[in-house]
Amino acid sequence: MKSFLITGGLGFIGSNFIRLLLEQTDCEKIVNLDKETYAGNPENLADFESDPRYVFSLGDICDANLVSDLLEKYQPDALVNFAAESHVDRSIDGPEPFVQTNVVGTLKLLESFKHYYTAQSEDRKKSLRFLHVSTDEVYGSLGSKDPAFSETTPYAPNSPYSASKAGADHLVRAYFHTFGLPVLTTNCSNNYGPYQFPEKLIPLVILNAKEGKNLPIYGDGSNVRDWLHVEDHCSAILEVLKRGRVGDTYCIGGSSERTNLQVIDAICGQLDKAHPEGAPHENLKTFVKDRPGHDRRYAIDCTKIEKELGWTPKHGFEQGVAKTVDWYLSNLAWCENVTSGKYQRERLGAS
Repeated sequence: MKSFLITGGLGFIGSNFIRLLLEQTDCEKIVNLDKETYAGNPENLADFESDPRYVFSLGDICDANLVSDLLEKYQPDALVNFAAESHVDRSIDGPEPFVQTNVVGTLKLLESFKHYYTAQSEDRKKSLRFLHVSTDEVYGSLGSKDPAFSETTPYAPNSPYSASKAGADHLVRAYFHTFGLPVLTTNCSNNYGPYQFPEKLIPLVILNAKEGKNLPIYGDGSNVRDWLHVEDHCSAILEVLKRGRVGDTYCIGGSSERTNLQVIDAICGQLDKAHPEGAPHENLKTFVKDRPGHDRRYAIDCTKIEKELGWTPKHGFEQGVAKTVDWYLSNLAWCENVTSGKYQRERLGAS
């Protein structure tokens, strides 16, 4: 694959994926369609603005005419959909944007891609792909002894966010079975790493701890997530694009289950080394009211992608957290710029 239409490419995972393509592949053209919402930051890819392989298009995935024009003009080999409203707490405060972007937006993309695909020659069709990036949250919540999520786990979304992503997943599946589109879906565990908007746990804790602010812990802090470094996630997506079976779903995890308390303790340990004047940072931990409907545990079984595509995560959790803490401490200007608007790291979704 040489050319790509990436949606949501100014966001956390999308911008890291574009970096991977530009730095580690022989791609010839990347078109990045992004609406520049609060979490879409042009600074994430500022160092590629003059790269002739990179084209930015400001727009909404719900604009079917724009999407169709980009497909027609640039003739990409793959459309990779990262565009999404993704913060559970925000979906509790206001679900409608999640349905509009995650469900309606995905439908618009599928329709535009269907028209693009059907106009191609039979030989060209064989090389085209539509990859939809989704989440493990569509599977609901696990008990402490339940087996990890896999591609055959029934859907049971519990938040407006996960319900909207589940709806999108079902549409992608339907467009394969009904229209024969060459689709792929990936369902990932919790991502972390560089360029993540600091409403999410790990960057929020890093920045709050550095500034001596409270580190909010929902409920009793025992909620478990499987943590996946974003660079590992992006490498998995690329493998699925290259060699995944059309119509299939691939679960992507980091094999790093940790409670929220363990995550915060790991970050505090790294900050104690980097900023001993603020140690012990664990003294900043503050228990707060739990999120409504807070899923207890997520975990991913990566057997399918490991066996079929030979992919495994390269970052252990402790190594990945250390690398992430270093990145945020080395990029405080980026952090300040992305939090200079309306969002000031306040609690969301508490209602």
